[in-house]
Formats: sequence, C-alpha cells, structure tokens
Amino acid sequence: MFTVAALYHFTHFQKPAALRGPLLELCRREGIMGSLLLAREGINGTVAGPQDGIRVLLAHIRTLPGCRNLEHKESRAREMPFGRIKVRLKREIVTMGQPDVDPSAGTGHYVDPAEWNELIRAEDVIVIDTRNDYEVSIGTFEGAVNPRTSSFREFPQWWEANRHRFHNKRIAMFCTGGIRCEKSTSFLLGQGFKDVYHLKGGILKYLEDVPEEESLWSGACFVFDGRVSIEHGLREGPHVLCHACRRPILPEDRKRPEYEEGVSCHLCHDSHDESRKARFRERQKQIRLARARGMQHLGPPQG
Repeated sequence: MFTVAALYHFTHFQKPAALRGPLLELCRREGIMGSLLLAREGINGTVAGPQDGIRVLLAHIRTLPGCRNLEHKESRAREMPFGRIKVRLKREIVTMGQPDVDPSAGTGHYVDPAEWNELIRAEDVIVIDTRNDYEVSIGTFEGAVNPRTSSFREFPQWWEANRHRFHNKRIAMFCTGGIRCEKSTSFLLGQGFKDVYHLKGGILKYLEDVPEEESLWSGACFVFDGRVSIEHGLREGPHVLCHACRRPILPEDRKRPEYEEGVSCHLCHDSHDESRKARFRERQKQIRLARARGMQHLGPPQG
C-alpha cells in the first residue's frame, strides 16, 4: 500500500523558485511521485509514496516559511497512482484569476465534518459545490448548487451572474480538499457577503470522518490521481478515466460503442475530429508498445 497525501497551505513565499530544487530532490530520494505546485501565495499538491518518505516530505514542508501549521489529508492506494514527480512554479496554487483575493488575509467560517450536516440542512443555507462540472457529475451533497463550470477560473463570472439568487441566505461551500473554498469564500467576503462557510478538510475529510449511514453525500468523489474516485471511508471508487477527455467513466461505459481506449468515450465521442482521434490512436499505440517492452510511457493523450 502507498500513502497518498493531499496538502495545501496559503502563505507568502518571497522566492518560491528557491524552494523547488530541494523539494524535487527530496521526493526523488524518498521514492515519492505526484505533483507539487509552488507560487508566491503558497504550496499545493497531491503526492504518494512509502509512508516514511511521506513523513519526511511533510516535515520538510513544515520548515518552509509560514508552513509550520500545514495540515494534510492521507489515504491509501494499492498501486502507485502517479507516474512521476513534478514540482512546478505557478502564478497561483489554485487558479482563480483574481489577484486581489488573499486567503491568508481571511476566509469564510470553517465547519468541521461532524457539524456539516446540521448546517446544510438549515432552511436559510444555500450549498454551493465549487468544483468543476465533470467532478460534480459523479457525486455531490444532496441539494447542492452546481455552477457547471469547466474550470475554477469561471467561478467569479458565474457568481456575478447568480449572486441575486443568494440574497439574505447563508452560503456553505465545499470542494475536494478545501483549497478552492479558501479562495471562493475569501472572494465572497470581498464581495460583501459575511455569512459564508466552508467544509474544513473538504469532501475527503467528510468521507473519512462521517459514517456512511449518517452521510448526506451521494456518489463518489473525483480525485486527481490514478485512483480516479473515492467513496466513504476513502475506499477506492469504481471509476476509470477516459484518457481522451480526462473525465471519469464507469467500467461498464467501456462496453459502449463510442468507447475506444485512449481515443474516445460516450462523453467526448462527438467532440474530437478525425485528425485528433488519429493522433490519439498513434499515442495509444506507443503506450501499448512501451508496455510490451516493460517500459512506462510518459502518459495518455492530453485532449
């Protein structure tokens, strides 16, 4: 079993580029795979590796400026869910495109998973899922509003068009691990809304802490690694990934006539022209050849 650690922390890094090399070297030394993002606003990522190696990495991150109180969430994977380690420099650790939003200066009220059900059952509370539409499609909280965004950058525009719907309401927001809610609740505070709440630790923590028989969650939670989805108790879910459109599908969807491995599924069959499908087929051919040689290909096609 591999330990999977999801983490983020908003702080102020003066020179994030100086942090990249030591992080990358440590991950390679400890056999850690996954992705870490560094920006002036902090660090974000999901990584997997031996439990001892993950402990070493977390201890190192907590020595970085402002990261002493870093929190993370752990789960397990039977197989390594990543193919390599990437440590990247970005403008934002989660892209919203709102430079004035600073979660380290203030966010909404944190709500522990044990108290979340009571909050979202209240009649004066509107629940908003801040994730992308393809994530929401496989699972969400009962009655949650789906903004139907394809990227988090679209959220401010959606909010501006829909804010009138939430007048005189308390707003409860949630996302996978909590990071998007840090920004979205900070954004709403800047828009003049005061009664804003978000699920501490995100869906991952809720599925870990809240017994299934008491849960208001329906479906599975999309995760950005080889497991694709998880369920209550952080069990691996049933979904697989269409490597053409990067959306989650069920194993039985691979039996549909629109499915061709690495080329299309029923969700994207009509979205790609024949020239793109030809590129996908060639990529898939190279993947099969690499597997036959016992080698690892760099990855599936990226739409």
